[in-house]
This record gives sequence, C-alpha cells and structure tokens, in this order.
Amino acid sequence: MNTHNNNSIKDFLIDAVLRDYSNNSKDKDLLEQISILRRDKIEEPVIYVGSGTCGLGAGAGKTLEAVKRYIKEKNIKAKIIEAGCIGLCAVEPIMDVQLPEYNRIAFQNITEEKVEALLDKIFQLEIPQDDILGQFRTPGAKAWKKVKYLDEHPFFAPQKRLVLKNCGVIDPVDIKEYIARGGYKSFIKAINIHSPEDICNIIEKSGLRGRGGGGFPTGRKWKFANSEKSDQKYLICNADEGDPGAFMDRAVIEGDPHRLIEGMAIGAYAIGATKAYIYIRAEYPLAIKRLETAIEQAKEYGLVGNNIFETGVDFEIKIKKGAGAFVCGEETALMHSIEGKRGMPRPRPPFPTTSGLFGKPSVINNVETFANVSDILANGADWFASTGTENSKGTKVFALSGKIALTGLVEIPMGTTVREIIFDIAGGILNNKKFKAVQIGGPSGGCITEENLDIQVDYGSLINVGAMMGSGGLVVMDEETCMVDVAKFFMGFIQRESCGKCIPCREGTKRLLEILESITSKPNGSDNTEALDRFKGMMQVEKLSQVIKDTSLCGLGQTAPNPVLSTYKRFKDEYEAHLFDRHCPAGVCQNLKVYKIDVDKCTGCTVCIKKCPVDAIIGSRKSPHFIVEDKCIGCGACYEACKFEAIEVV
Repeated sequence: MNTHNNNSIKDFLIDAVLRDYSNNSKDKDLLEQISILRRDKIEEPVIYVGSGTCGLGAGAGKTLEAVKRYIKEKNIKAKIIEAGCIGLCAVEPIMDVQLPEYNRIAFQNITEEKVEALLDKIFQLEIPQDDILGQFRTPGAKAWKKVKYLDEHPFFAPQKRLVLKNCGVIDPVDIKEYIARGGYKSFIKAINIHSPEDICNIIEKSGLRGRGGGGFPTGRKWKFANSEKSDQKYLICNADEGDPGAFMDRAVIEGDPHRLIEGMAIGAYAIGATKAYIYIRAEYPLAIKRLETAIEQAKEYGLVGNNIFETGVDFEIKIKKGAGAFVCGEETALMHSIEGKRGMPRPRPPFPTTSGLFGKPSVINNVETFANVSDILANGADWFASTGTENSKGTKVFALSGKIALTGLVEIPMGTTVREIIFDIAGGILNNKKFKAVQIGGPSGGCITEENLDIQVDYGSLINVGAMMGSGGLVVMDEETCMVDVAKFFMGFIQRESCGKCIPCREGTKRLLEILESITSKPNGSDNTEALDRFKGMMQVEKLSQVIKDTSLCGLGQTAPNPVLSTYKRFKDEYEAHLFDRHCPAGVCQNLKVYKIDVDKCTGCTVCIKKCPVDAIIGSRKSPHFIVEDKCIGCGACYEACKFEAIEVV
C-alpha cells in the first residue's frame, strides 16, 4: 500500500474495518499499517501543540508559530499537529515531542520564547529539567529515563478517560488516525450485524443516562423513538452548552469530533432517523470548523451519506449554529430554534420522541452522551455498566474552574467523591485558602459544602443534598467568596436568559434578583421604608422560589431558584449579615464596603481627593482627610491610590 496516496489509505482503512468484522482478521500487514497510522511507529519527529480554545487563549498560537519557524530555520523534517485539549488547562500551552523510537513526551507552560531551547535539547536526546509534564506509553518505543509517565501524574492518575481518551492525543482532523484507533468500527458493526432494536437494548442494558443534566436513561429514550411510526425521524445533538463555567462539549468536539459523529450515526440508526442536526453555539468557531472538516471526511470515506456500504442505511448530518441563548439548551426551545423560530419552550406532552422537530419523532442527547456510544458497542453493555454506581453507570466529564490549583477537564468514574475531585485531582484550593463550597450543575444546580464533600458523584446522591449533576460544570469557591454574591450572579444570569414566555420564570426570577440586589446595596441613610422592604423581600424568598419551581413551563425555570435556595439554606448567616448588619463578611459586595481614613496615618497629600469620582473626600492639604459616607459609592479608588495605608475597609 502506498501510504502517501490518500485514496489507497482510505480503501485500506475501510477494508480493514470491514474485514475485522467479517473475518476477525489478524493480518500482520494490517496491524503494521495501523500501528503507523496511530503513530506508534514514526520515521520523522512529530511535534504536537495543544491548540484547543483553552490552549490558544494561553498563547498556543504563538507557540505553534515558533515551532514552525524553528523547523524551517533548522531545516528539520518534522510533522506538526494541532491537537485538542488534553484536559490540564492550568498549564497551557502544552507541547509534546515524539522522536523516532522514543516515547512521546509532554511539556507544560511552553510559551513561544521557550520553544527554541526546548527543541534544541530534545533533538539532542537531552531532557530539559524544567516544564516536564510526563511521557506517554508508546508500544515498542524507548522510555525516557527519570521521566514519569503522564498517566501517573496526580491530575490524570485517578481519572478513567473514555470520552476524553483521544482528546489532546490524536490529530482531531485526521479521520485516518481516528479509524486506526478503532473509530467507526462500532458504527459499521451496528449497521451490518445489529438491528436497531438490538442497539437500543444494548444502550439500555449499559445503564447510560443522558449527560446533559436530566439523566434520563438513553436506551429507553431511543426505544420510545424507535417504536414510533413515521416517514421521517430526526436525531439532534445538543452542543449549545450555555452554563457558565462549562466547556466539556466544546473540548470533546475540538479534540475528537469523529467520536461525536460516530455516536450520532449509531443513534440515528437505532431510532430509524436518516437526518441529524448538531446544534452548537456560534461562539465556538474552532469546534464548528473541526466539525465541518470531520463531516466532510466522513462523507468522503462513505460513512455519511446514502446507502452506506450498501446496507440501505442513510445518514445525513447538518450543523445548526445557535445565537447563545441559554434557554435553547432546553430541548423543545432548541427544536424551535432549528426550525427558524424563536427559541421558546413548549408544554409537554407530547414529548419529542412522539412529536419533536418539524412535528416528527426526535431524540435529543448532548455531546458527552453520544461520545460514550461507540465504546459501549465495541466493548459491550456489561463492560460499561461495570464502572460507576448502582444507578449511575460509566464516567462523567467535569469542567473544573474557580479557586483551585489545577483547572481543566477531568473524567472520573461515577461514584468518585467530590473531595477526591477537588483535593486529589485538582490539587486543592488555590493559595492554601480554606474550602467554602462548590457549585455543581451550573445556574440550575446547587452548592455543596464541606460537610458533604465525601458524597459520591452520581445522579441520586447529588439531588439528595440539593445539588444536581447538570451538564458537568464544577465551580470551586474559597473562604474569600461571598455566597450571596454568587447567588446574585447566577440569578442575574438566569433572569437575563429567561425566554419570558411564562410569568413565573420571567417575573419570579426578576423579583428574586431584586431581593438579592437590595440586601447587597448601600443603605440609603435612615429610610425605614427601604429597610422594611428588604426584610419583607427576604421573608418571601423561599415561598417565591417554590412557586417558580412548581409553575414554570420548562426545566430551566423549574430549577432557576436553586442557587438562591441552596446558598440560603447553607449560608444563612451570610444572608443575615447582609440583611441585618449591612455587612459582607467576605468583603466582596462593593456597595456594602465602608471606607474610613485613619487620621494618624493620613499625611494630607490629597491624592485620594483627586482619585475620588464623586467628591466624597474632604480635607485640606497636609491635614487629615475624611470620607463622607453618604456620598461614598464604595469604588475603592481611594484605597488603591493611598501610599500610606491610611485608608481601611471596615
């Protein structure tokens, strides 16, 4: 086989996949060629630069250009690959180097100015002492001495990477490499060996539940759609990912887009759909670009199109760009958006599996759900069900952010404790501060405090403590975080993103936000009416929240009060300090900060007077100054400007 001829490679790979299922071939030539395409064996150096959105944000684009310049100037024949995110976003930019006969080795924090020195050493078979992340395990290759393996790194060791196993490892826009690593075998096996009903049964037996938030059993949903009789059915992937702090779906698409396409192809076959949509927000340009490339490659290889491999199976897939509306994460609103309508939920029943997109039976799952499907088909339902807890099988991908040492993406077995995620994988709280809470499930979720840190991550356990799995956003907060401010942030987000269709969500969230704003705003002198309104508002919070939960039209509205209820229940003392004492214990709420000048330290330099935007500071030169509290807006400009530490926050 001429490995430089794309058509020959394509024919070889497709033939290899088909032979594997018809004859279970152990052909040595096949295995040798697969090893080359997997880059287990290379003839020239390969340099990988983590070029996901997180990497590019950290400067990977400049690192990539520096690598290209180095290769050109040194006249070195090497391949450069723009890989996806491997998950450890905290140490981006990440660059890997693989030399012939040696293990691939990863380096962290490789900014453009470090590239030349690093490559000079590595090409001389020397390992720089700084910035080593770890080496990969490459079959048949030599190990670098005194370099730990990447899977032994504290961040990666506790993980079980199924959905993320290719992210940051493969070339995301090379279908050959995906197929060489077992890609599309499950799809071809499905359409050649299994009936649609078989696929539904396998997925149901595996225990896979929707990873988009609700956790509905995927196999059962597929069975509902499969049983419907219709001239047209639709499969939809929800890649909208609107939760603040969530970036799981984006990273999977950027790092392994073919995994999503294969999972969707299997799902479409299982329910009898011939058309599929990927609904993705337009703010994900890199993910969209890589998806478009992957879809074109799948078409070229005959894996998407009509009468796929003469099985009579048709599968068409389109990308629909969303405008970033949070409500379009709700499945009926999402379908309205695809139809060209305003994204607004509708009452259910009928459910989408009966009457969905364009009034036809439809199934909606998110990226992570589809990304699990091919491995379940390849390894069996029992294999997948062997990981996790009794009611939550498999793994879960989380986006870790907030006040932790190591931010990024992790994939852990269901049943892992919250404490293990934060303190073992993420390295604990940043700057050795004290842990306060972790928000799980985005705006619709709830917070977990220290007393519940040892709770297992699964659907039931999290609900029992007032939180929820959600799509997988996990925001960690330390002792310097104001929980009232956190609730106000999430409620502000939810209120802005409410579609406005139903009164409980539209008006109820607005009222909740007003209550939070009132207790975090500056007191208005001796206005007793204002004080009474604050007290009355706080007395209504729980009752108002329950009304919103019980009467909102869609799931987003029904979970909207969760951030307020969760923080109010666990941090009632902070709410009371804001309400009664007009004081923010964490010193975060700007409008409750009171600035005073220590007359013993004040030199009368007048710098603070010049910096104050509202003329709230009085005093003459070389005499102590004073702050007029009624005029002060708490901006802190004077505090930052004072060189004599004469201004303090009380």
